[in-house]
Amino acid sequence: MVVLYTQTCQNYKLCYTLWIVEILKLIMPWWQIILAVAITAAVLLQKSEAGLGSAFGGDSSAVHTKRGVEKGLFVTTIVFAALFIISSIVALIIRVI
Repeated sequence: MVVLYTQTCQNYKLCYTLWIVEILKLIMPWWQIILAVAITAAVLLQKSEAGLGSAFGGDSSAVHTKRGVEKGLFVTTIVFAALFIISSIVALIIRVI
C-alpha cells in the first residue's frame, strides 16, 4: 500500500525519498518476475554446444565461435542476469528501510 508522507513529514526531501521507496516496494517484485522470465527464455533459446555424445565421453573438441544472433542472445542473457542480481540487491536494501 502506498502511503503519502507529505501530510505528516516536515522535511520534504525525506518525504520524497520515503515515497520513492514505497513505489519501489510495489514495482520490484513485478520487475524481478519479468527478468526471471526473460532470463529463462534467453537461456532456452540458446543453442547447446555440447551434444549428448559428449555427456557420455564422446569427443567435443570442435571450436565454436558465437556470431550474429547467437552472440546477441548470449550478451542479452548476461545483461538480464546482471539486472536481476542488481534488482535483488536493491530489493534487499528496500526491505531493510
